Amino acid sequence: MSDVAAIDRLIRTAGWALSRHGLLHAYGHCSVRTSATTFRVSPSKPLGLVTEDDACHEVSLDGPLPEGVLGEVRAHREIYRLRPDVNAIVRCMPPKVMSLGAMRRVPRPRHGFGSYFYPAPVLWDDPQLLRDDAQARKFAEALGHQRAILMRGNGAVIVGESIEVAVVLTWYLEDAARVELDCLAAGLADEGLLTEQDAKQRATWSGRILERMWDYLTANDK
Repeated sequence: MSDVAAIDRLIRTAGWALSRHGLLHAYGHCSVRTSATTFRVSPSKPLGLVTEDDACHEVSLDGPLPEGVLGEVRAHREIYRLRPDVNAIVRCMPPKVMSLGAMRRVPRPRHGFGSYFYPAPVLWDDPQLLRDDAQARKFAEALGHQRAILMRGNGAVIVGESIEVAVVLTWYLEDAARVELDCLAAGLADEGLLTEQDAKQRATWSGRILERMWDYLTANDK
């Protein structure tokens, strides 16, 4: 299997997992950096409907989006330009994240999965789609060095050093949003927050934490 075929297979597997676990639906995409100047992004269709025959798109960091690539993929391009540490990106619309973002709130570090986003994901306080280069650049700048950015009433973008990390962090973000909403509903907005030391110690990948969640999310697809 060629490198391109292997990367496309990995992207399709990520998309199937995100769709199966309700982290996106008709809308959403994911990508993998392939070089210092290129990345490959998922086919322009609902990821749960992607087949083995659907090829991903190659996108250059130095030019316009290729024909047929979804408009918001320009956000991937800008993030890759600004974040050399990022090798994979997920754009998704998990239900709890959507609700929290619509409230102009982000999940705070309250439990183990939330610790990976300490001190908190960024909020992009704009409900519009990212359909021009200038907005996409501002969006990437707003993300800064964080792992996730919630878009007001419009889902989220999660980044990682690999597609496995980005997908697992997407599941973690949705669970952190669930816990945040539960705490807010109980009137405990400022209770039970992890300290910086707690969060840094808990946000570990040792003990096959990443691999076990990836295996769970992608069961029977690899």
